Amino acid sequence: MIEGGCHCGACRYQLDIDALDDVAVCHCSVCRRSSGGTHVTWATVPLGDFRWTRDAPFCYRPSCGGERYFCPACGAQMALWTPLASETIDVSVVTLDQADRFPPDRHIWIGSRLAWVSLNDGLAREDEEIYPHE
Repeated sequence: MIEGGCHCGACRYQLDIDALDDVAVCHCSVCRRSSGGTHVTWATVPLGDFRWTRDAPFCYRPSCGGERYFCPACGAQMALWTPLASETIDVSVVTLDQADRFPPDRHIWIGSRLAWVSLNDGLAREDEEIYPHE
């Protein structure tokens, strides 16, 4: 079991799995604007293994589709669901209680990354994102 939550502790979630095997650093403009950062690191997990355990988050539905989940009290972005991979949900790695245990394995949407962001970590790179079903 892996647990996480927002900054203030109002919203909490649980992953009914022992390990994360798909962790990606996303550089798309939607993630940047919704987080206020240069990127967001997401871990993709089966939707059936994810559940909210304390307080419901705010669900924002951007015009590009999907759902983004934020704490209504502190604003932390905790999760993302997209119809492009409807059987999974992405959780923001930095909201995991033990985020250090889950390093990324690739960069996605680097075609839209900020020009001044340097990628010199040796991780795999995808101009967009390659979904398992493609």
